Amino acid sequence: MARRFLLPVLELVAVLFLVSLGVFLLLSLVPGDPAVAVLGEGRTPAEYDALREQLGLNDPLLSRYGDWLGGVLHGDLGTSLVPPQTAVADRIASALPVSLELAVLGLVMALALALPLAMWSAYHQGGRADRAISAITFGLLSMPSFLIGLVLIAVLVNSLGIFPRNEWVRPGDGLGANLSHAFLPALTIALMEAAMFTRILRNDLVTTLHEDFILAARARGMSPLRIMVSDALRPSSFSLVTVLGLSIGRLVGSTVIVEYLFALPGMGKLVIDAANQGNYPVVQGAVLVIAVIYVASNTLIDRTYGLLDPRTRRARA
Repeated sequence: MARRFLLPVLELVAVLFLVSLGVFLLLSLVPGDPAVAVLGEGRTPAEYDALREQLGLNDPLLSRYGDWLGGVLHGDLGTSLVPPQTAVADRIASALPVSLELAVLGLVMALALALPLAMWSAYHQGGRADRAISAITFGLLSMPSFLIGLVLIAVLVNSLGIFPRNEWVRPGDGLGANLSHAFLPALTIALMEAAMFTRILRNDLVTTLHEDFILAARARGMSPLRIMVSDALRPSSFSLVTVLGLSIGRLVGSTVIVEYLFALPGMGKLVIDAANQGNYPVVQGAVLVIAVIYVASNTLIDRTYGLLDPRTRRARA
């Protein structure tokens, strides 16, 4: 029992250590002088040298990594090199809730669309409904996210005026206003994710519906809805759950296009701006936080397989 819980924790720690080491080493190879990024051009060589000494940039690479990692373990991700020179943790604390809210809302909306569409499509395999749903999902998958966002803005913002486009209202300033600002960005994310979820779940459901226990349930006269929801959905969800876990970590840091379209201060915008400014402490801290979310979410998803299929739980025992 202890081994079942200890091994995933050790794997998580090892992966995060490798990620932190890789991020630190790769960013150290990026061209550009952090001292110039902080002070700007036109300063004297002595001023640049003094700042490099203050930031520890003259120390050996592994020594700098050890100091940075020690700070991380104590909750200190460093200080931004670009004014305003605030703590990296504070900048991430401001941007992360925006990206998390978009990712969670987008995935909830995607699942709300994908589950009924996939079940309906699989149950009517080869029929008109199946072909129509397949055509719609393939069409959405072929469209880039910025194009979907632009279409939604043109229709629901510019033409109908239903939703606001710019600015961001945090939940503490009003939940209704927050959701009205978050709906369109989340829908932009949800449409592409829903198309992918629908295709994956539909294909697995088609396979499950030909299993003997489903044929037996039909022979007993069980209703189609009960067969799909109670019997077929759970064993068909392995691929969907895996992709869902990957999507959570991916969306937290990869919604930069959506954040740009809707002027949202999330993690994607934070990382891109910091990379363009040569602000490597912010990039390191943000990438590390995204990696923690990514690895932790997939570890959690891996633990849920036993709930979906007891055979998996017994195999791990």
